Amino acid sequence: MGVFHFTATTMPALFSAFSTGQLLAPKYLLWMWHGFLTTLQLSAVTVLLSTLLGLLLASAYGADYRPLRAAAVWFTSLFRNTPLLVQLLFWYFGVPALFADGWMEWLNASHRLDLGVFTLSWPSFEFVAAMFGLVLYSTAYVSEEIRAGIRGVPATQTLAGAAIGLTPVQVQRYIVLPQAVRIALPPLLGQYMNILKNTSLTMGIGLAELSYTSRQVEAETFLTFQAFGVATLLYVVAIAVIESIGHWYQQTRALQHASGRRK
Repeated sequence: MGVFHFTATTMPALFSAFSTGQLLAPKYLLWMWHGFLTTLQLSAVTVLLSTLLGLLLASAYGADYRPLRAAAVWFTSLFRNTPLLVQLLFWYFGVPALFADGWMEWLNASHRLDLGVFTLSWPSFEFVAAMFGLVLYSTAYVSEEIRAGIRGVPATQTLAGAAIGLTPVQVQRYIVLPQAVRIALPPLLGQYMNILKNTSLTMGIGLAELSYTSRQVEAETFLTFQAFGVATLLYVVAIAVIESIGHWYQQTRALQHASGRRK
């Protein structure tokens, strides 16, 4: 017995869902667009910060100072072995319980910094909590991909750096890490795609990202197929852009490598 059952009326029903009377109104599409922008903003911040912290964490694994190595192992184990949703709930509900009475009022108040050309606005506490949860969770995974890249760099590269008088820190910064990032880029792009998809879990703490707004649109319009269909399409487009960037970079690197060998 199959899981999906199609009848003679199935396909007409799907097409009729997009008939003129059942399209989402522009205001609902605007809601979802704003949610999509929030998803992209949170994803971009998470990718940037988790990559920077992942580089530091991966370097800490190779440090000579044993407590630093132990701290890196502890951090990775803690955040890789805890569900992301639990971490988000901890940052949103658990941490504020430790704050003084006036702190939450300040965090939830509107703050703006006028820079003349543009104005910076303080994000909502939902966004801040989501950022902390996603960044720390993603850092544990990103650092492992970078560590794999570091292991892919030949040991002779480190020895050559030491032979020309570079310190261990300089060897890591100028020789090992640049090569490790290039090696680790394909799996890193996979992690970046996961980051974008993981932002959907932040609806559990009330952040008005794409999944949250599509659920709100569905609840108000009862147009379930249309609301989640648009959300799915936007996620697919965003993932496809990241994937295309990865393919473009790999092709560019292959062409550069081929031209270098011909020379």
